[in-house]
Amino acid sequence: QVQLVESGGGLVQAGGSLNLSCAASGSFVSIVSINAMAWYRQAPGKQRDLVARIDSGGSTIYADSVKGRFTISRDNAKNTVYLQMNSLKPEDTANYYCNLGGTVGYWGQGTQVTVSS
Repeated sequence: QVQLVESGGGLVQAGGSLNLSCAASGSFVSIVSINAMAWYRQAPGKQRDLVARIDSGGSTIYADSVKGRFTISRDNAKNTVYLQMNSLKPEDTANYYCNLGGTVGYWGQGTQVTVSS
């Protein structure tokens, strides 16, 4: 099994920045380095949407709404994925979830990001 624990969420004013982290642990943690990792977000009453994804080779994709503002990165030695969020907007407010291995893979418990206007 793999456990994913997110951190770094909080309350920030519009235009501010946050850096989310997701640390993986567990008996199967060795699979982290060979799998894609991603961040999703879900606002109240809405579906969970992909924010950013990074594959094992470091290639990235982003949702159009965050391109140029968010950066996903990973440190395989630490089994950790990051999401640097800059120029935050109120519409970025959501619970942010870390994912390993796609939608049928592993999920973290989520970290709340609230952006005030």
